[in-house]
Amino acid sequence: MAEHSKPVAGIDTGKDHLDLAVHDKPGCRRLSNDPAGWRRLIARLKAAGVEHIGIEASGGYERGVVAALREAGLRVSQHQPLQIKAFAKMKLRRAKNDRLDAALIAAFTALVTESQPERAAPDPRLQPLADRLVFIEQAIEDASRAKLRLEHQTDPRLRRQLEADARRATKRAEQEFDRLVAAVRAEPDLADRLDLLLSIPGLGLKTALRLVVLMPELGSLSREQAASLAGLAPFDHDSGRHRGERHISGGRARVRTALYTAALPASYRWNPALVALRMRLTARGKTHKQALVACARKLLTYANA
Repeated sequence: MAEHSKPVAGIDTGKDHLDLAVHDKPGCRRLSNDPAGWRRLIARLKAAGVEHIGIEASGGYERGVVAALREAGLRVSQHQPLQIKAFAKMKLRRAKNDRLDAALIAAFTALVTESQPERAAPDPRLQPLADRLVFIEQAIEDASRAKLRLEHQTDPRLRRQLEADARRATKRAEQEFDRLVAAVRAEPDLADRLDLLLSIPGLGLKTALRLVVLMPELGSLSREQAASLAGLAPFDHDSGRHRGERHISGGRARVRTALYTAALPASYRWNPALVALRMRLTARGKTHKQALVACARKLLTYANA
């Protein structure tokens, strides 16, 4: 491993605590995961000369400390849990606790520092919008669950209660969606991106809004990078003489779902190019699902262009 002129640190994030380890330095420090703990963490990192910190995505518990570190001018790399787990296997590490995890994240960060360029910090406006989008999706799921329970309920009183629950959840989702659209349109650059996406035949407001909020990288990626990021890139499954079927996997599941859902009506009615693509693929023996995935990927290509 290359030697680094500046120390590199790793942070294991929990709901209440942060475990800090500096690569190739003994010991691990635990601090509280709150503003007071973030201030002590920043002071400790600057005293140690650390300029690059690795942190594992942890269900949102890392958001506050990441924002505080970036505001303090420190470079932060957010690693996926799958990356850290694979690195632990490569190192033949079987023991696991917060202290060991922090040291492992620090070692992984030191390993990839030279090979990965520094990325710009994400747009701070988008995370609150993404949180509101999650709330809307949860409200839609609440309505769907209430309607499903209603199908198997015979008690009149309970049926009325389930019907009211479904109506309330549906109304809540619709109202919050309108507010979210208004919030996006209040930002001139985001409004321009939204209108540009809406100019694509077959791409409706719900899908376009998800692309604006959940894929801000659009327009700066290659076609292949965009497909991989959205989880719409088919990956090989070959070995020797075996030629396996290509499958899509990984990526941003919510973006992939939105594009796949939009591809169905677009490839049957609203987008002539996608209609022709679907018909051409099915004529060549592709399944309905394979054709729709290809159409979803083509929609993403249009959006990225």
